[in-house]
Amino acid sequence: MAKGIINIAIDGPAGSGKSTLASALAKKYGLIYIDTGALYRTVGLYIQRKGLDCGDTAGIIASLPEIEITMRLENGKGIVLLGGVPVGDEIRTPRSSMYASEVSKIPEVRDFLLELQRGIARENSTVMDGRDIGTVILPKADVKLFLTAGTEKRAHRRYLELKEKGQETSYDEVLADMLKRDENDSGRKIAPAVPADDAVFLDNSELDAEGTLAAACRIIDGVLGK
Repeated sequence: MAKGIINIAIDGPAGSGKSTLASALAKKYGLIYIDTGALYRTVGLYIQRKGLDCGDTAGIIASLPEIEITMRLENGKGIVLLGGVPVGDEIRTPRSSMYASEVSKIPEVRDFLLELQRGIARENSTVMDGRDIGTVILPKADVKLFLTAGTEKRAHRRYLELKEKGQETSYDEVLADMLKRDENDSGRKIAPAVPADDAVFLDNSELDAEGTLAAACRIIDGVLGK
C-alpha cells in the first residue's frame, strides 16, 4: 500500500458484512479500523438506558450533552466506551439496531459524532465503515467501497451472528428489523445511506468473508495503483 495517510471508506446496508470486511482490511493493510455504526449504537444504548423512546427526538437532543463517548485504540481497532466502560455486545441486539437507525436520522446526533470520526482519520490511516462514510464523513477518502448483498442473505447472516452470541431472536424478527432499517437509512433526509458517486460496488451475496476480502483487495490495490 502507498505511503502516507490512507483512508478507506466502506458503506452499505445492514448485514452486508461491512464490519467483518473493514476489520480484515485493517489487519491486512495495517490500518486502524473505525466502526462508526458502533458510535450511533452507543448513543442509542444510552437513550435506551435512560428510558426514552427512540422516536423522542427532543428528548434525545436534550440528552446529548450528558453522553460521554470515547474511543480507545486497541490492536488496531477502535474500542467504543460509554462513560468510560466498553459497550460490548449490548449494542448489537435488534433493539439497539433500531435505536441506532432512529437516532442516526437526527442532525444533532450526526453533528455530535462527526468531528470525533474525522479527527481520527486526519491523524491516522484508517478503514471506516458505516452508511455515509464516502458521502459525508470522508468525502475525500482514497478508496470508497459500497458493499451490498440481497436482503434475505443479509438477514440470514445477522440472524446467525446473533444466535452465535447467544441472543434470543428469530429469523423473521431479524428480517423485519432489517427491512425497516433499510427504509430508514436510505430514506432519511440527512446523510441518507446511498453510494458516493465515485464508490466501487461490491456485491458479496455469493461470497464468504475470505472471498469478499479478496475481491475488496483487488479493488483497493487497483485504485491505489499497487
